[in-house]
Amino acid sequence: MPKPSHRSRAVVAFASAALLGVAGCSGGGGDTSPAPDGTRAKAKPSATPASAWDSSPASMAAVGDSITRGFDACSVLSDCPEVSWATGSDKEVNSLAVRLLGASGAAARSWNYAVTGSLMDDLPAQMTKAAARKPALVTVMAGANDACRSSVAEMTSVADFRASFTEALRTLRTAAPKSQVYVASVPDLKRLWSQGRTNGMSKAVWKLGLCQSMLADPDAVDSAATARRDEVRGRVEAYNSVLKEVCATDRLCRFDGGAVFDYDFGIRQLSPWDWFHPSRNGQARLAEIAYREVTAKKAVA
Repeated sequence: MPKPSHRSRAVVAFASAALLGVAGCSGGGGDTSPAPDGTRAKAKPSATPASAWDSSPASMAAVGDSITRGFDACSVLSDCPEVSWATGSDKEVNSLAVRLLGASGAAARSWNYAVTGSLMDDLPAQMTKAAARKPALVTVMAGANDACRSSVAEMTSVADFRASFTEALRTLRTAAPKSQVYVASVPDLKRLWSQGRTNGMSKAVWKLGLCQSMLADPDAVDSAATARRDEVRGRVEAYNSVLKEVCATDRLCRFDGGAVFDYDFGIRQLSPWDWFHPSRNGQARLAEIAYREVTAKKAVA
């Protein structure tokens, strides 16, 4: 989101250009005084406009699911928001909020509205709460639970996923039109299965009902089990395509380009209680990815 000073400079620049036009000068800022031969010199091209994206936002809010709540990162079956990649205070994680705002700024000007177990359908309500803060930046990490269902048949349809994400962005734009949005891709659930299935304790935990569309019968590698996991992975890829496409329609929205999906989470990055949610180390890796994407210098669309 452009800071007020940016907007003020834009207004001043526009007014200056208008005054120069009245005085007979080119609005492009080039020299158009007569050349020695009596012709007009060609005006110099205007500089490329600066990007509207502010890589140093002054406040932020987070929406999403259990990952952003730090679920199972500190203790079994519990949220641990202090280690959240987005807004946490834990020094080991060094969250996005701390990197952008500093420790005291993060404590005063960052808010976490994510809810463990949330689906994309829950995002508009979370976005309403976030928008009320008028944050300079909103982070979004949601979609894993839409694929992590009791069965493949229960996964959220791509159409419904798109409708909910579109509504969430529209909700934000209505209440906070200047807020920037960083959208993280949905993690590769099949990669998480391949990492955790080597651990006997993880498989015992998974049998309690965690993400059965992907994690049911973790040792099965027959054609049916492989097809089931591939279908879940394909749905996650489709979700990520939706996030990319919808985000691209908003000039103040940045998708991570699949960085979270592509990240090769290892055992150290996974919770020692469920071998599926990010550990402290995994949360730190997510914070690194987010900071890189939020502060990256990218060409103006």
